[in-house]
Amino acid sequence: MLKNQGRGDVPIRVAVDTMGGDFGPPETVKGALQGLDTHNIELLLVGDQDLLESELAHYDIKNKPVKVVASVGKIGDDEHPIEGLRRKPKSSILVATKLLKSGDADLLVSMGSTGASMASSVFILGLMDGLERPCIGGPFLGVAPRTVLVDMGSNIDCRPPLMLSFAALGSVFSQKFLGIDNPRVGLLSVGSEAAKGNRQVHESYQLLQESHLNFIGNVEGMDFFTGRVDVIVCDGFVGNILMKFTEGLGTALSHYVEQRLADHLPAAELAKVSSDLWETTNMPRTMGGPLFGVNGMVMLGHGSCRASGIAGAIHTGVRCAQIGMVESMRQELAQLSGTEVLKN
Repeated sequence: MLKNQGRGDVPIRVAVDTMGGDFGPPETVKGALQGLDTHNIELLLVGDQDLLESELAHYDIKNKPVKVVASVGKIGDDEHPIEGLRRKPKSSILVATKLLKSGDADLLVSMGSTGASMASSVFILGLMDGLERPCIGGPFLGVAPRTVLVDMGSNIDCRPPLMLSFAALGSVFSQKFLGIDNPRVGLLSVGSEAAKGNRQVHESYQLLQESHLNFIGNVEGMDFFTGRVDVIVCDGFVGNILMKFTEGLGTALSHYVEQRLADHLPAAELAKVSSDLWETTNMPRTMGGPLFGVNGMVMLGHGSCRASGIAGAIHTGVRCAQIGMVESMRQELAQLSGTEVLKN
């Protein structure tokens, strides 16, 4: 239970897995302290104590709510998540997740191995009743910042009932975080007609159509930009390819713009245009991705995130904690489970 959830006058206690990510404590600590400067939070920096104390020595944290929580080791991206957790019971992600479970933290932020973070969250926090697996969701395109994509890559193979539960969780996020009443839910397919798509899409379509969600039918890739849908549902295989394609496209377009406009814009203005273009196609790197469906508020991020991305994930997670996102998702799944479709 999140003791501080929903109370803006009480600091949100944020456990940060400082060993996660490509850059480790130098960036995670910097990003966490940026979050501290802009939010009413307390920081629990989880990681190698000597490394963290050495890094914190570069900052003036006197009288600031910053605490180091010692851990031993980290789970790398090249390790099997479950085996890594078993071999390293005092790893930073496990220690941080246990802080959330015990109620000593209200929010967990990690840029480390997605598989290890998900496995740790499922084993320690547990899944919400009626849910088979968690998923990652949220806005992912700056040109459509109010359109939610779910699943962004946590589940490669999804049965239709799982697609329905993801749609329900994405709908809650759209309502609570983005303030959209009765979000329009679309199923990503190769055409808008009901007959289009593979077997998974056809069976998911039927379940979504029979649910209480505001399901508008199949949508296509172009609909991310049209504003006709608020939540787009797909399996994690498609979602992750889509997300990484847009990330790569943003980088490529940024380089293209820099080359083509180098002789036409001042250097500072050109750099701003290029940066804005990159950020527009890389929202998950600037705001993190909430892990939907576990009994605790967990924010995951790309391993390549710098300090600003870590601060952005803290910002998103703090807001989710304050508005009671986890409890709202529990209630939604309870309503969905009552229809029995998740048990088929």
